[in-house]
Amino acid sequence: MNFNSSFRDGLIAGFLARHGWGDAQLQPLGQDASTRRYIRLVKPGGMTAMLMDAPRVEADPCPPDADDATRNAMGWNAQTRLAASRVDAFVLIANHLRTLGFEAPEVLAHDTEAGLAILQDFGDGMELARQIERDPTLEVPAYTLAADMLARLHREPIPDTVTFGTEQWPILDFDRLALASNADLYADWLPVEAGGVALTGTARARWESERDALIEQALSFPRVFTLRDYHAENLLWLGDDRIALLDFQDAVKGWDAWDMAMLTQDARRDVSHEASEAAIRHYLDQTGKTREAFDERLAVIGALNALRIAGVFSRLQHRDGKARYGTFQPRQLKLLARNLSHPALEPMAAFVRETTPFVFEES
Repeated sequence: MNFNSSFRDGLIAGFLARHGWGDAQLQPLGQDASTRRYIRLVKPGGMTAMLMDAPRVEADPCPPDADDATRNAMGWNAQTRLAASRVDAFVLIANHLRTLGFEAPEVLAHDTEAGLAILQDFGDGMELARQIERDPTLEVPAYTLAADMLARLHREPIPDTVTFGTEQWPILDFDRLALASNADLYADWLPVEAGGVALTGTARARWESERDALIEQALSFPRVFTLRDYHAENLLWLGDDRIALLDFQDAVKGWDAWDMAMLTQDARRDVSHEASEAAIRHYLDQTGKTREAFDERLAVIGALNALRIAGVFSRLQHRDGKARYGTFQPRQLKLLARNLSHPALEPMAAFVRETTPFVFEES
């Protein structure tokens, strides 16, 4: 996506002028994903805000009533129930979170069709990950606070839709097709890591059987409102007990263990055993959930997520030529092996050990 087209520049200039930011200096912060970037707006008097620039160029997200055949025909976003960087998804879920008392960016203005929004600016370097890098002694309290936020969120009812003005956004089930499409990235790409090819034939049939058995376990777990991308890069520690949330536009009816796996099983950074345990214990204390059942959910959901991420990292390296993801892969394979060590995952562990044994060499 060329963000610097004259048409896009004109669209942004008009949007900013209409909403009182026409005199602001634009300071690009870099591209968040292939179809989204952020720009800091600085007025002459020093007031700041963030411009989200997310043109609607991706395939459409999933309609609430779409069947599997329709979703498969529509493509990845519909299959996996991703919001496709849609501004309205971000704005409406932000409004919902703020209504519940959580810290999410205040939306100062937005234009859904143009893919533009002016958001509250929380400042630089506030991410949990950055603050822990500067002061490692903050890791345990930071992860404990993040777990506390999850406990509060997961006690809230799951909305079917969220609204803002006249706009609505559906909160859909993270369902069988979404889980299978994500997990299949393992079968399609992780064997390539060791010079192999995507699983086919009998191996593919065995994979699908083991995958589906794991998904059946996941679908038996109770649902919560799940932010889906809850990790130390997307959480801003504002001081005291205040954490602000980012990148929640893909929220679904999912599982407590998905958000906790994203938090404590982070492919981007090593999370210490002490921080992970502190987060899990605090979450269980605050929710009254039992450790044994939660550990099983964390292993099953964590494995499905880890299979996905390991496949993504392999694809990024071997199809897209992005070698830097190879630096994340050893950590990710350790996380996958750790989840597969749970007794509830013995059949999948045996399959992974046979098809990609190097997963266990990293553990």
